[in-house]
Amino acid sequence: MKIILSALLLGLLLGEAKAAPSVAPADTARLHRYLTFLTTTPQPRSYQHPAVLNSVAAYLSRQLRAAGAHSVGEQPYAVRGQTYRNVLASFGPLDGTRLIIGAHYDVCGEQPGADDNGTGVAALLELARLLGQQPRLPNRIDLVAYTLEEPPFFRTSQMGSYVHAAALKAAGVPVRGMVALEMLGYYDDRRGSQQYPIGPLKLIYGSRGNYVTVAQKFGNGRFGRRFARQYRATATLPVKRFKAPAWLPGIDFSDHLNYWKFDYPAVLLTDTAFYRNRSYHEATDILARLDMRRLGLAVDALLATVLGNAF
Repeated sequence: MKIILSALLLGLLLGEAKAAPSVAPADTARLHRYLTFLTTTPQPRSYQHPAVLNSVAAYLSRQLRAAGAHSVGEQPYAVRGQTYRNVLASFGPLDGTRLIIGAHYDVCGEQPGADDNGTGVAALLELARLLGQQPRLPNRIDLVAYTLEEPPFFRTSQMGSYVHAAALKAAGVPVRGMVALEMLGYYDDRRGSQQYPIGPLKLIYGSRGNYVTVAQKFGNGRFGRRFARQYRATATLPVKRFKAPAWLPGIDFSDHLNYWKFDYPAVLLTDTAFYRNRSYHEATDILARLDMRRLGLAVDALLATVLGNAF
């Protein structure tokens, strides 16, 4: 009888395991295709080439619609006589508190911007595709591709993320939190490859640039703490949780800073940018230098964190 009961129990467990929904991993070939498009535009994706930015915005819209977003739109605004636009897509319930996940698609100057911030945009598109495969999402998730993050607009109200955050605040939209995807594809396993704004941090976080970090400022609230904990728990690549005063160089060097301005909790998910990648804002920031496998793992952990709904 014990053997029979054990066999029945095992059968039930196996049946449950087979019935459990599986989540497909990020497709590294797709990530590579997204990045190939972004890094081979006729001119760089900078504010000096608005026609190129418009073509990228149109491409992002097509990809987000194909992913199954229930709404895709643009948020145009004028700067220096030109029209620039954020691209917006929503998944999950129409109502309720929103989670914002965003990445800027412009570059600084005349360079391809593979890591900065092609990898953030590629991650956003692949996350969209994976979200579109889910039968049900627990909360509304808005994905936003921002324009004009880079100089000369950084830290101004002309940043696409400022325009978006300000519009949310003006409309009284409830936001659970925001995640900025900023450079997620460059890794270096050699000792001494990772730098920090303060030297002693190397003793805590190590000298190898082989991890993703979730960075946030002090006083960022429960969202940041729970997001960082869940992301680290689900990731299969090394993750460092970094919390510091807002004045520390690098802690606010992306679109999340504008959500802080409107009292929304926000975190930065990054490969640490120029603290590791010496090709930051250089012509050598090319696709060939990136690690598609680890970029895919970063997306996998992001999807698992979002679906886990732990925050």
